[in-house]
Amino acid sequence: MGTTFVLVAGVLAAAIGGELFVRGAVGLAAWARVPASIIAVTVAAFATSSPELFVTVNAATDGAPEIGFGDALGSNVVNIALVLGLALLVRPARVERDAVRRDLPVALAVPALTVVLALDGSMSRLDGGLLLATFFTWLGVTARSAHRARRDSLDETDDALDETVDAVLGERNRHRILAEMLGGLVLLVVAGRLIVIAAETIGEALGLDAFVVGATFVAIGTSMPELATTIAAGLRGHQEIGIGAILGSNIFNGLWIVSVAALLSPFDVALDEVLLSLVVGALALVMLIPGRRLFLARWRGAALLAVYAGYLVVLLAVRPGT
Repeated sequence: MGTTFVLVAGVLAAAIGGELFVRGAVGLAAWARVPASIIAVTVAAFATSSPELFVTVNAATDGAPEIGFGDALGSNVVNIALVLGLALLVRPARVERDAVRRDLPVALAVPALTVVLALDGSMSRLDGGLLLATFFTWLGVTARSAHRARRDSLDETDDALDETVDAVLGERNRHRILAEMLGGLVLLVVAGRLIVIAAETIGEALGLDAFVVGATFVAIGTSMPELATTIAAGLRGHQEIGIGAILGSNIFNGLWIVSVAALLSPFDVALDEVLLSLVVGALALVMLIPGRRLFLARWRGAALLAVYAGYLVVLLAVRPGT
């Protein structure tokens, strides 16, 4: 009963904290006059990936970096197959061309890079440094895209910003934005700690190993902010914000979060253990490649949910425990 309460409290704190942090972070980005697509894939993605970051830091300092690694890989599967699958099933979406050209290829490259680095059976600090360098390279390209978009079409950028702020924030009071951002950050820190404690306890009770716990219970819990953001944006007619945030979150998870885990506490990796999450994550991303109209129909949402259900069955059947 106590563990269940801790887990529920952690999930609720992650969901509420992530939503508050997204609202505040997007408001701050709007003051800087950044395009909507850039806000979604960077600021909103960083905010919604914050639970994974705090879980990873807590897990690494507790001597269980595998939980953070599993959380990052599992969250990428949850983000695309479960969260976006549900969102598309409720309402079809259109993908922005910049996301297809700039962000989707990077998100697809992350699983392949992770496999290459894990071939030696470990994630060392050198591996973490390579992932971090790749992350900052992508971030630099994204920043240049933002600068070019702002220079080429300031009026269009302002319109996009207004739409983004209205979709995600709904208000523009600076003091409230700062309060929401700080309050969300505190809740995310608390959520990270609570989820790690509950996940480790549940995993031990069920006989699951650390990676499986991170890829299932923890991954779903820390993906609550992505779910909240995607649903909120979709209901307000701005599905592209949710899609951008999810793509960016996957890049943050695969490059930034995994690099933090490796840099803080290098760990062994059983490739057969992580390969399922990497392959399914890549498959889910391939299913997002749109046609000429850049449109994602409801059938893709149903297909993604089917992929996630199959993923859970295989993960729990193949790796039930140590």
